[in-house]
Order: sequence, then structure tokens, then C-alpha cells
Amino acid sequence: MKKLFFMLMMLAPMAAFAQKFGHVNSQEVIQAMPEFTKARTDIEALAKQYDADLKSMQEEIQKKAEALEKEQATLPANIKQRREQELQEMYQKYQQSAQDNQQALAKEQSEKMQAITTKVLDAIKSIGQTDGYVYIMDIAGGIPYISTTLSTDVTAKVKAKLGLK
Repeated sequence: MKKLFFMLMMLAPMAAFAQKFGHVNSQEVIQAMPEFTKARTDIEALAKQYDADLKSMQEEIQKKAEALEKEQATLPANIKQRREQELQEMYQKYQQSAQDNQQALAKEQSEKMQAITTKVLDAIKSIGQTDGYVYIMDIAGGIPYISTTLSTDVTAKVKAKLGLK
């Protein structure tokens, strides 16, 4: 009995070394996803639309400012003051729109990337559970060193799980 216990105690550390570790490049996986390409295209289109709207507002402000400058000498003081107030309000509206557009764009990007990231994380977890990995570390996260002799690159498996090439 003592010999059996002693043998088990000797083999226990070896079992600890048999644990599997993996690493994945999530950025490589994400960039290979068609959802990422579509999200990027959608975000770029939205940004162009917002830029066009802002440019239109800016051109309108510019035209009114030029018109006021030309007519400034001949306008009564009360009309001049009203037009200057209109210009100021238009400029404030422009600034508010620029800020709102920036926030809306960031929100849209965050929502689209969250769905993509969740899909990738689910695939990584599935690979980890199926193949018995103890840890799968993301090298895109800036880990300073991962031993490729002690860790298996599962990036290809994650891509395959997501149906990517």
C-alpha cells in the first residue's frame, strides 16, 4: 500500500505538466471575418455621411457669413445684430452636430465590434473546452512572451470554428 501511494505521489507532478496551453491571435481572426469587413464598411459609410452633413452645414455658415460681411455697412444695427446672432446659433448647432456625430459613430463601432468579439471569444472557449486547454492566451493583447514550444497556436482552429480560411 505504501508503494502504491508513493508511486501515485511521484506521478502527480507529471500529471500537472501534461496540462495544455494555447495561444491565439484574436486580431488576425477578427480581421479575417466577413462581419468585420462589413462593420468597417458600414462605419466608413456612416462617417462619410456625417462628414457630408457637416460640410453642408459649414458651407451654409460660410455663405451667410460672406453675405453679412458684404452687406454689413448698409444694414441697420438691429438687422445686423440679428444676423450675427443667427450665425452664432448656426455655428453652435454645427459644433453640437459634430460632437453628436462623433458619439454616434463611436457607439455604432462599439456595438458592431462587441458582437464580433463575443463571437470570437465563444469560439475560443469552445476550442478550449473541446481540446482540453487549461489556458488560451491572446497574443494580440500585448503579452510580452509566449513559449511556442510549451503553448499551441490555436488561431487556425478558431478560424476553422468560425468558418474562416
